Amino acid sequence: MKRPDGRLTHDILPDEDKHPNDACGVFGVWAPGEEVAKLAYFGLYALQHRGQESAGIAASNGSQILVYKDMGLVSQVFDEQTLASLRGHLAVGHTRYSTTGSSVWENAQPTFRATPHGAIALGHNGNLTNTAELGELVGAARANGEVIGKDRGATSDSDLMTDLLASRSELSLEDAAMQVLPQLRGAFSLVFMDETTLYATRDPQGIRPLVLGRLERGWAVASETAALDIVGATFIREIEPGELIVIDEDGLRSHHWAKPEPKGCVFEYVYLARPDTTIAGRSVNASRLAMGRRLAVEHPVEADLVIPTPESGTPAAIGYAEQSGIAFGHGLVKNAYVGRTFIQPSQTIRQLGIRLKLNPLREVIEGKRLVVVDDTIVRGNTQRAVIKMLREAGAAEIHLRISAPPVKWPCFYGIDFATRAELIANGLSVDEIAHSMGADSLGYISLEGMIEATTIPAERLCRACFDGFYPVELPDPERLGKHLLEVPASAASPLARP
Repeated sequence: MKRPDGRLTHDILPDEDKHPNDACGVFGVWAPGEEVAKLAYFGLYALQHRGQESAGIAASNGSQILVYKDMGLVSQVFDEQTLASLRGHLAVGHTRYSTTGSSVWENAQPTFRATPHGAIALGHNGNLTNTAELGELVGAARANGEVIGKDRGATSDSDLMTDLLASRSELSLEDAAMQVLPQLRGAFSLVFMDETTLYATRDPQGIRPLVLGRLERGWAVASETAALDIVGATFIREIEPGELIVIDEDGLRSHHWAKPEPKGCVFEYVYLARPDTTIAGRSVNASRLAMGRRLAVEHPVEADLVIPTPESGTPAAIGYAEQSGIAFGHGLVKNAYVGRTFIQPSQTIRQLGIRLKLNPLREVIEGKRLVVVDDTIVRGNTQRAVIKMLREAGAAEIHLRISAPPVKWPCFYGIDFATRAELIANGLSVDEIAHSMGADSLGYISLEGMIEATTIPAERLCRACFDGFYPVELPDPERLGKHLLEVPASAASPLARP
């Protein structure tokens, strides 16, 4: 179906208020003798929550790279026959949520370029802030004949990075990366490959996660440790900010192309990462439990039952219940199979809204004073619909508790938030937000409480969506935006793509 702006979407309710969406999940594997495409498939399966628009895998047999990608979930894109055709000893995989470039097949990843000295396939998690500048560099390189191909119709920052790597065709990919990576600004965790070698790198701030694991006969890199677990890889360490890892038949080697200035995304702890993932030596689940306990201290209330908004609110709700002594229960049932479909709902179905995904357990909540725990409020439409459902099911009181501070600023590093004008916390007070959603009370965790729950020092975290302090300098607003590269080719603009 199409959104009001004419762009394609496969979401069942495209106008529904959604949680923030991460840009992508990336996975890479170097393992001679293993079925690397299947390892990549299951690694992406574990990272499906990080991107649900498209998926792809590139594999090499040592002399040729084959790429297969399409729109949809990992399980929709690949089957046994497709995976069997992707033979080789190394592979990179990607599952996408778009932050630069529309959600179309042309922007699905891995990206691919053929050069006179070999091919390149690349997957990217994050979002660059100097896309306009890079577009100008690529335009100049193409005019000079240094870039000889492109993904037709592609309009992503990932495409530009691949162009820049390919433009150094006189160099090895390893040497080209050491020249290109310092030119990039923003958030980027990359996995890329040529016919023989796997590469992985993070931006100097390490905003998006990337980890290294050891297989019995090789190596794996992934956005989250949960993806290592699913393929039986042993977690070795996080790839450091500003580090390039290179894996080939000679083993693993490391280069540092920039001084580390760690600013990991705090929102990974709040919502984005799987609860069974470990970041900086601490499980995400433990951080979310701690956020819930701190929330109970900061915003206590007399109530009969603590319930989560499934699934992301569950760990914090358990923590709130433990700290407060109020019983924990499940008052909302989630339909795990709703989320994306190619069938457009009728107007009658659309009017049911959030009920397609959540339904109340009347016998659990009727007559009860409820504490409803969720991770974030963006526009407030989802929480408003949930509260309405709970009222209709007989809840006596509804006290909403949020395990993140108010989101007041957009993200330019790989999370698709609403615009600042659309963020409900940017225009209303806490009491006004509570009233607009029909809650009896509303409490957000403090910024200090959330950070303390991660056990990471505040100066090593990016908190821009909560406090407006961006660790990587942003360009002028007209040189930012998801559709920056989608100007008509005839437009008189340095970004026009031939």
